[in-house]
Amino acid sequence: MTATTAAPHADVYDVAVIGGGIVGAAIARDLAGYELDIALVEARDDVGDGTSKANTAILHTGFDAKPGTLESRLVARGYELLSAYAEETGIPVEHTGALLVAWDQEELDALPGLKEKAEANGYEHCVIVDSEAVYQALPDLGEGALGGLSVPDESIICTWTTNLALATDAQQRGTEILLQHTVTAGQDNGDHTTLTTSAGEVRARWVVNAAGLGADRIDRLFGHDRFTVTPRRGELFVFDKLARPMVDKIVLPVPTSRGKGVLISPTIYGNVMLGPTAEDLEDRTDTGTSESGHDFLLSKGERLMPRLLAEEVTAGYAGLRAAIDHGDYLIEASPEQRYLLVGGIRSTGLTAGIAIAEHVRGLLEDAGLVLKPRQALPDPPHMPNIGEATTRPYQDSERIAEDPAYGTVVCFCERVTEGEIRDACHAAVPARNLEGLRRRTRAMNGRCQGFYCGAAVDALRTQHHAHDGCPKA
Repeated sequence: MTATTAAPHADVYDVAVIGGGIVGAAIARDLAGYELDIALVEARDDVGDGTSKANTAILHTGFDAKPGTLESRLVARGYELLSAYAEETGIPVEHTGALLVAWDQEELDALPGLKEKAEANGYEHCVIVDSEAVYQALPDLGEGALGGLSVPDESIICTWTTNLALATDAQQRGTEILLQHTVTAGQDNGDHTTLTTSAGEVRARWVVNAAGLGADRIDRLFGHDRFTVTPRRGELFVFDKLARPMVDKIVLPVPTSRGKGVLISPTIYGNVMLGPTAEDLEDRTDTGTSESGHDFLLSKGERLMPRLLAEEVTAGYAGLRAAIDHGDYLIEASPEQRYLLVGGIRSTGLTAGIAIAEHVRGLLEDAGLVLKPRQALPDPPHMPNIGEATTRPYQDSERIAEDPAYGTVVCFCERVTEGEIRDACHAAVPARNLEGLRRRTRAMNGRCQGFYCGAAVDALRTQHHAHDGCPKA
C-alpha cells in the first residue's frame, strides 16, 4: 500500500483525520494501533508539506511553556515520547542543549522567574549562569551578554523525517493516505459524515480536524465559530556548514508575549540557522521571504553573533505558523457530531505531536469511539539517516560494497547518493516531486540549491517513476 491520490478504498472509514502534518500523522498512527479503518486526508501532494516542513526543528523540553496549560503538559509528555520514538526509528536527533541569553538588566531579572516556570512545568535542570559562563560556552557571541539560563536537555531534530516516520508508521498499520484531497464541505448523514473533497467523497464515522492553517475553516464546515487562524510568517536564514563550529548549542532569547523571538541554532544537517521573524499575514499561502524580514534578521544577527554574518548564507526560507486568538491548544470533542478539533498547535506541535495523538485518542474513547487494540502491530519503520551526527550512506563502506549506488554521489553539496534517491522513490510513502526528494534525502538543499545537481536528481526521479516508483505530482 502506498500513499495515493486515487479514490478511497473503504466505503466508510471509522475515522478520517484531516491534515497530513506531524500532528495529523501522529493521530492516524496512534488510532491505527486499534481495530479501526483510518484515512489520513491531506490537501497537498505529500505529507508534511505545510507548516510541519518549515520550522526551527527544536525538540523542546517545555521549560518555558505556561504552567497548567494543556500545551505545557503535552509538550513535556511529547518530549519523552518523541525522544524514545526517534531512537526507535532512527529520526536524527542531537542533544545540544540550549542557553537562554540575557542582554539587558530587565532580561537578567527575568531569569529566576523563567527557572521557576521551568520547575513548575516539571523541568528541574535549568541553571542560571553569569556572563563569564555564557562566553565560555559561546565565545563568538556578540558583546554585552549579562548572563543566561542553561537548558541542558533542549535538542535539535529532523522535522522532515519525524513527519515521514509517523505517516509511514500509520500506513504500515493500515491507514490509507489520501493525498490531493482538499476538504470543501461536510455533511452529517446520521451514522457517518460525508466529506466532499477535490478528489471525491470520503465517508467516515468520526472526523478529526488537524488541518493546521486551515483548521478554523474546517471547524466552520461543522457549524462552529470558535477561533480564527492568523498565518504568522517566520523567516529564517540558513548559514553554510563552515559556520557550525561557532554554534554547538541553541542560543535562545528571553521570550516575550509575542513569542520565543529570534534564536541561533545548529541544525541536524550541519548548518546554522538564524530566525525566525514573526509577521502576521492574511494570505495563508504566502511563504515567500521579504526584504523587511531579511533586514530584520541581519540586524538581530549583528547583535547576537556578528562573526556569523561573515559566513555564507546557503538559503533563506519562510514558514507559516497557525497562530490563533486563544492562549492554549484548542482540542475539543463534539460527540453529537462525532467530530474532534485539534486547533492552535503552534511550533511546539513538533515535540508534542505524539502526546497530542495520545490525548486525542482518550477524548475519542470518552466520546464513544470503541477502541480494541490491534494484534501483532508491525515494527516501526527504520528511517534513512539524513543527519550529520551519525554515519551517512556515502560514508558506509560496508553498505557501498553491498550496493554501489550508495557510493555514487549525485548531490555533492549534501553528499546525497543515487541509492538514497532510488530508495526515496520506492518508499512506502514515496517522494512525488523534487521537493519531496529534498525533504527525504537533502538533495538540492546545499550551497548550490540544486543548480548543479537538480537536473541529475530529476533524471533519477523520472527514471524511477518510469519503473513505477515516484508517482508524478
